[in-house]
This record gives sequence, structure tokens and C-alpha cells, in this order.
Amino acid sequence: MNRKLEIINVYKKKISLLKKHNKLYFSSDSPIISDSEYDSLKNEILNLEKSNSFLKKLNLNKKVVGSPPSNKFKKIKHLKPMLSLSNAFDKNDMKDFISKITNFLNLKEENIEFSSEPKIDGISATLIYENGILTKGLSRGDGVTGEDILENLKTINEIPKKIKGNNIPSLLEIRGEIYIGKKDFNKIKGNFANPRNAAGGSLRQKDSKETSKIPLKYFAYGFGAIKPMMFSSQAEFLETIKNWGFSTNPLVKVVKNLEEIESQHSFIDSKRSALDYDIDGLVYKVNDLKLQSRLGNTSNSPRWAIAYKFSAEKAVTKIKDIAIQVGRTGAITPVAKVEPVTVGGVVVSNATLHNEDEINRKDIRIGDTVQIQRAGDVIPQVISVDKTKRSQDSKKYIFPEKCLCGEITQKEVNKSTKKEDAVRRCLRGYDCNFIAKERLKHIVSKDAFNIDGLGKKVIDQFWDLKLIRKPSDIFIINYSKIDNLEGWGKLSISNLKKAIEKSKTIGIDRFIFSIGIRHIGQENAKILGSFFKTINKFSGLFEEKNRKKILENLIELDGIGQIQIDSIDNFFSNNKNVEIVKKLIFELKVKNFKTLNKKGKFSNKTIMFTGGFEKMSRSEAKSLVENNGGKVLGKISKKLDILVIGNSKPTKKKIETAKELSIKTIKESEWYKLLDL
Repeated sequence: MNRKLEIINVYKKKISLLKKHNKLYFSSDSPIISDSEYDSLKNEILNLEKSNSFLKKLNLNKKVVGSPPSNKFKKIKHLKPMLSLSNAFDKNDMKDFISKITNFLNLKEENIEFSSEPKIDGISATLIYENGILTKGLSRGDGVTGEDILENLKTINEIPKKIKGNNIPSLLEIRGEIYIGKKDFNKIKGNFANPRNAAGGSLRQKDSKETSKIPLKYFAYGFGAIKPMMFSSQAEFLETIKNWGFSTNPLVKVVKNLEEIESQHSFIDSKRSALDYDIDGLVYKVNDLKLQSRLGNTSNSPRWAIAYKFSAEKAVTKIKDIAIQVGRTGAITPVAKVEPVTVGGVVVSNATLHNEDEINRKDIRIGDTVQIQRAGDVIPQVISVDKTKRSQDSKKYIFPEKCLCGEITQKEVNKSTKKEDAVRRCLRGYDCNFIAKERLKHIVSKDAFNIDGLGKKVIDQFWDLKLIRKPSDIFIINYSKIDNLEGWGKLSISNLKKAIEKSKTIGIDRFIFSIGIRHIGQENAKILGSFFKTINKFSGLFEEKNRKKILENLIELDGIGQIQIDSIDNFFSNNKNVEIVKKLIFELKVKNFKTLNKKGKFSNKTIMFTGGFEKMSRSEAKSLVENNGGKVLGKISKKLDILVIGNSKPTKKKIETAKELSIKTIKESEWYKLLDL
């Protein structure tokens, strides 16, 4: 047998092995290798392809897709969304977190307490009790909708099936983390890769008798809906439910400032190896529930809580090559291809180099020995170079001036600072295939259209087969061509159809975020959604004569600045973008903007603030207006209904302009009366 055939046989065996482990992990919930071993297998396949270009022509790796979405369990919507937590990785991150809270609430740091709770590396679930009886049990799912796993949760003996105690709320939603203790896991580890996978696989067994064989445990850590609300603090909530029979973590502690936060973080970090469960950090929550309510949430996470992860894992490796990646906004990102190394239990073969300036500042070169770190779920990054191990013939890395599509890249100049951007960009938009493909990956992502079964790998596969090249193609996909692909069966195709059909109905704010206009994040998209309200009005941006007038009005919106306006103008000045967005809208049912509270105190009212307030920040005042059905403007015009004048340094010109336009003005004291404060 010649060398080429030997390589092909080895390659096919590794592909076959990867398929086997995909099925065990995704379909059977019973992986038999660790995440690092799985990653290592994938890296071996990629390295074989890189060293032997003829293997790519077999097109075997691209046909290996993940598991189809599960239809094992009934889907149920959560009473309140289960949001993700923001992450902190060091003292400065925590300092910023506290600063944002104190600024929002207009309070001093010494007036705020935090509940410190170990962050269990398990599976989140929610338990719903009606009149003290456990009636529903859901997995986290996508945070909005979970899977009905009640019967499996009932097999956990520690979970109360009926709450015994006084003054039980008529509706009580308890949120907790399901896990397997380290000692118990050692008894069954031959069947699972790690404790978290064991817990996840057990909870998703169709037969609850199988789940009952696994020694699952849980800690209750929070709540969703409660009627009537009877708690004043997180600490009181945990203490009360502990008395009702729920299992709460004994390491919970109330702390009062950054020093106490750091002290508790170091203390628990030193104890973590002795604990019988895996933790990867501490969760800090504002203890006062009234303050939590005032702080509210962003699109993704609560403002009142953060996960403070333990120190980043580091490792030393060698840079084999530097590759260039193109993002959906045209950003050119250099990536170090490193010799595979285990960092924090995960095999790492890629590390970000951020941008051209970062490479020059650290003088990073191909062949260098480097230290990389991985903190939580953050992409691994190169943090330093060991220049003592650099070879004498090493050459400085010259950053390419062209995109992978061949277009000359540019560094934009910030209009405000007049400084050149650190990031090079390709400005071809959808005319660059690399940008176009990344935009497709964005549009199907969780925070955009959220299409189950159409992840990044599937987009790559469908792109190469020319099944999907622009967003509207997703909704007119030729399923008969998928039917013949390896890894796709009738069930997985049926699930994909359902997921795509479901995603056709989308709110206008989510739609605006999904189309990927640079500088328009989820919060900006909400502001724009509340301004346009309907897709027909939003479509006015397509025509140049209408766009100028609309953009002039956008400057009035609080939270939309000149950077966002210029970005919207640039996006819709591109005829290709307009054509693509039009075709996408044609395939969809875009719902009108949903006002949070149509009957609120400020329903259909526009409010503007000037000057500082004594009892609250501008951010909280804005949030109160929006939560009560109103809109906050950033510029005075005839459209303004009320100008609220704070006691601290209001702008005289704004007050005078309001009087000239006969706009109602109220003082800070009157504002509090409106809010019943």
C-alpha cells in the first residue's frame, strides 16, 4: 500500500470515530471521552487535512454535522426568562461592575451589600410550585423556553415535591443547579466524560427510571416568578427556602465592598479543590431585592449580578502559523495557530492576536514560544512572548494589507477622536464572500433568528454546497438536496424545517439586530425598534431621499449617537445591502414593536432629562420611562412632551428652548410624585 492510501485510511478511521462520538454526545447523551480528548481528535483530523491537501477533496469532514435538535421533551415557556450572567475575571472587572451599579442607582458603594454564592458547574433547571405542590420542572433551554423534565427532576430525592412550612407563596419558581458530586462521579465515570455531562445526560433521559440510577444533587440559588412577593433580600430568600426544605449552598455569604469581595473570592478559590462539586467562580448579586428590581436587566443579563470567574488558566506553546479571519463587519483578525496544548481542561490549537497593533506591540512572530491564557468561555489569547527562545533567523510578521477576498483593507479614522482605528477592515460587505458567510452565521445565532440546527458548521457546509449564500436563501432552502448528505436524515431535516418556519416570525427590534449593521447592538436595536415600530416605516431607510430625513430624527433618540447614525447611513447607502434586506423581509413576518407597558404612566409620551437627580441616575430614570411605555429623547424638538429638570446643574439653554416651544417642564420633586416615590 502506498503512503497516500495509508494516510487516506487513517483519515477515514478518524472521521468514523468522530461520527461515533458525535452520536454518543449529541443523540445519546452518553459521551465516553472527555471534551479535551474530543477536541484533540478533531485537531488530528484538521492537521491531517492541512498536511495532505488531497484529503479535503474527499469532503468527509464537512459532512460531519452535530446532533439534530432534541424532540425528546415538550417545550414550555419560562414564567420569567432565565438570563445569562456577565463575567468578571479580575478586580478591575468587579470594580467596573460596582461602579455601574452605584452610578445607575445614584448610591454610594457603602450602601450596597452583595450576596456571594459559589458558581456550580452543573445544569440549570427551574422548579415551579403552585400552592406548595411541585407542578413543573424545566431545563434552561434557550433561556426563554425550556424542556419539560419534571419526571426526571422528581427522581432527585433532595428536591421537595411538596413544600412544608408557613406562608408559602401561591406561585413559587425556584431556580437551581443540578450536579453530581465528585465522589459519586468516580463510581460511574466509565459511562460519562465528566460530572457536568453526566448530570446533563441523566436529566435528558426519556425514561425517568434511568435518571433515578444516577446520584443527582442540586443547590437552589434563585427565583423566577413569586406571587405574592414576600422577600426583601437574596439572603432572606435563601434562608427561608432552606427552612422549607430546599438545599442551599453553605458557602453563601453577604459582603459589603470590593475588599470583602476579593477576600471571599480568594478564600473560596483556595477551598475549591476540597469541595465535592466543581465550581468555576463566584456569583455576586445585589442583596437588596428592591435594588435588584430598580437595576433590572439588559437584553442578555441582569444588571444586578455577575459571575466572578477564578483566575485564567495559562499554558506555554509554540506558534506554527498566523492566519487571518474576516468577521461579519469586515474586521480582519489575526489568529495564532499553535501546537495543541491543554488549557483549563480544553485542548487549544488557536489563540487570538486581536489586531495588527497588538502583534507589533508584542512583536509576535511565527515560530515564537508564547504563553496563552483562557479565562472562562473567552477565546484563548496570546499574552506574552518568550524572546529568549526565538530562533536567530526569525522574521518580523508583516500584517497583510489585503482581505482574503483580495480587496485592500482600510483603517478607519474616528470622527470624534481623529485617531486611526486599530482594526483593519474590508469594506466590500456582501460582495466579500468571507463577510457574507460570517453575516449568515450571525443571523442564525441565538440572539438573532435563533435557528436550532443551523449552526456555524452547518452554515459552512451549506455555503460550500451553494445551498445558502444570502439570508433569504435560508427560508427557501432546497431540502431535497440535503436529503442526500451524510449526517442528515428525515428527522433532522424535519426539525430544521420546523426551526426555520418558526423563525420566520420575528420582532422588529430583533430583526434590526439580526441584519448586522455595525455599531447596532441589541440595546440600540430596541431603541430603533421603538422608534420605527413597524417594518414598513423601517423600510423608509432603503430610499436615499427618505433616509436623510429619518436619520435627522434619529439624533433625537437618547442612546443613538452620530456613530450609529453614520453606520446606518453607510449600510443602506450600499445597494447590495438594500437588495438583500428587502428579499429577507419578503420571506418573513416582522412583528410590530411590542411596548413593554402600553397602559403605563408614560404611554405614548416622550420625555427628556436635563441636570442630575438626587435619588436616581439618568440611566434609571430612562429605564423607568421605557418600562412605563414612554420614549426618551436626547434632543429637544416639538415632538417632546415633558422636560424633567434635575436639581443639579440643568442646562439653561434646554430649559429656554423648551419654554419657546411650549413644552411642559417639571422639576425633580414633581418627577418623583409622578413615580409615587
